[in-house]
Amino acid sequence: SIQDSCKTWLGTTRFRFRVRAMQATSLSRSPARTFIRQLRKDGSHAPLSRGTPAQPSRVSKFGLRARGANRENAAAQETKEPKTTVQVDLGARSYPIYIGPGLLANGDVLCKHIPGTTALVVTNETIAPYYLARTVKSLSSTGEIRVEVVVLPDGEEYKTVEVLMKIYDKALESKLDRQTTFVALGGGVIGDMTGFAASSYQRGVHFLQIPTTVMSMVDSSVGGKTGVNHPSGKNMIGAFYQPRCVLIDTDTLASLPDREFLSGLAEVVKYGLIRDRAFFEWQEKNIESIIARDESAISYAIEKSCLNKAQVVSLDEREGGMRATLNLGHTFGHAIETGLGYGKWLHGEAVSVGIVMAAHLSHRMGWIDSNIYERVATLLDRCSLPTSVPSEMTTEIFLQLMAVDKKTKDGQLNLVLLKGDLGSCRFTSSFDRDALEDTLDHFCPKLRHEQQSKNMV
Repeated sequence: SIQDSCKTWLGTTRFRFRVRAMQATSLSRSPARTFIRQLRKDGSHAPLSRGTPAQPSRVSKFGLRARGANRENAAAQETKEPKTTVQVDLGARSYPIYIGPGLLANGDVLCKHIPGTTALVVTNETIAPYYLARTVKSLSSTGEIRVEVVVLPDGEEYKTVEVLMKIYDKALESKLDRQTTFVALGGGVIGDMTGFAASSYQRGVHFLQIPTTVMSMVDSSVGGKTGVNHPSGKNMIGAFYQPRCVLIDTDTLASLPDREFLSGLAEVVKYGLIRDRAFFEWQEKNIESIIARDESAISYAIEKSCLNKAQVVSLDEREGGMRATLNLGHTFGHAIETGLGYGKWLHGEAVSVGIVMAAHLSHRMGWIDSNIYERVATLLDRCSLPTSVPSEMTTEIFLQLMAVDKKTKDGQLNLVLLKGDLGSCRFTSSFDRDALEDTLDHFCPKLRHEQQSKNMV
């Protein structure tokens, strides 16, 4: 039982820690709330159970979860050392990206990056039943760190200032000071929100990333971009704020639904297109192994993606030029996410369409040949990612939303476009505006026909 497990744990480890969980949703029967109630069954000072909670529903917000993904079913897995460590070189603020299976159980790796005696784990109601107990146990393994917990609702639609306040509320309630460390346990939304909260709580506290999705592992957890959405634009409120480390436990991908897993592959494809031809060609040969979740293929894809991003961030931390190339397809993609309403499409799904649109515009301007455009669309299609614009989007909506893109400077829209051989790109405002509208019309034919009808009248 949970109570017996707790007694055993206390007797063998000789420490206690407090776990308080704030549930930021009113869903009284949600898995996270049930889990938190189990954690607090014996009172606010009760430790987390080492036992396995009830089997989860196999259906998540975005579909069926991978086979074998049970809540805390790997709580007893042996502690492992990182298979690979990638360094983000930023001088005094440099930090490692640890990659490998079983790392979440390695308390030594986590704790050496926590300088104080308190930590606040921020997660969501989907991830909490799977990995929260293991994370808290690892953070508490030295007996020197008091661990607090806040559980947020899951989804891009909750990436708001209002939900962000739940993190500050918990930090203040727990009397956390400037030496505390915020720990992001989850995907890109949790990482972005936790990082922004860390950058602003008492004008800056320490911050760790533990990504649990492909998207966050290969992209959002690395580089220090943090923030929340505004109704008028994605990630419009935020800051550059680097973590002290990124810990990528590839075993956590076992709980990721197929739709979310595939969504993250759009960012993997992006790296090959903008700067790593050999990596793109490797993906063309091995995409079936990645989709089948072959451990070696996934690990290689994550490592190569992190290496590419770390190199770019090291050279251009605050997106003065080179780092902007990491946004291939994002200007179109963010417009889709905002236009449809946050959470309707996953970020990677929108970026996939955006990459195809950027490749189409590049080809239309004569910057790449048709073979590259076809290879881009084909690989994304093999990833089971969308390559066409949702019917709700129009040329007018695209132009309106792209005008407030963060990469717009002095009223000039900047785009990341492919140019030359595979693996080369440009971040530029010097593109053919007529060609842009032709591309938008190509992907949004409905409005073009409406406009032609109006002109005839």
